[in-house]
Amino acid sequence: MADNGAAQPQAPAVKMNVLNQFIRDMSFENILAQKGASGEVQPDVNVQVNLDAKKRATENQYEVAIKLQVTSTNKEGGENLFLLEVDYVGLFHIENVPEDQLHPFLLIECPRLLFPFLRRIVSDVTRDGGFPPLNLENIDFMALYRNELARRAQSEAAAAPAN
Repeated sequence: MADNGAAQPQAPAVKMNVLNQFIRDMSFENILAQKGASGEVQPDVNVQVNLDAKKRATENQYEVAIKLQVTSTNKEGGENLFLLEVDYVGLFHIENVPEDQLHPFLLIECPRLLFPFLRRIVSDVTRDGGFPPLNLENIDFMALYRNELARRAQSEAAAAPAN
C-alpha cells in the first residue's frame, strides 16, 4: 500500500519544569555523641524511602515528596549511631502527560530529578554531624514503583473474600 504522505498526528511533547524544591522537615540525631561514646565504629547504614505525590490547586502543578529515613548502627555492638530523617519536596509544572501515565511519571521521573540534591543534603548533614559523609547509592525509582504496585495488588488479593 502506498503512503499518501499524510502525516500521523503526534502527541504534544511533555513539558516539565521544576518550580521549586525545599526541605519540608529534617531531623538529625547523633546518638553516639549523646551517649558520650568515642572511638572506632563500623557503621551499618539502612535507608528507607517513601514517595508521595499530589496535585496542587494550580492547574498542571504537582508536589512530589521524597521521605528518607537513614539509620546507622554499629556493626560491632549493634547500638545506634545516628538517625536522619528528611522530607524533601519538589514542586513541578507538568503538561501533556496522559492521565494514565501521570502517576508513574510523578513517582519515577520527578524523584529522579530531585535525588541528586537530596543526596548532597544527606552527605553534608552526616559530615556536619560528626560522621564520614554518607554518599547514597542511586535509587531505582522505577523498581520502587513496581514493588509498591505489586505489594498493593498482593494486599488487595489477600483482602478479597475467598469464594
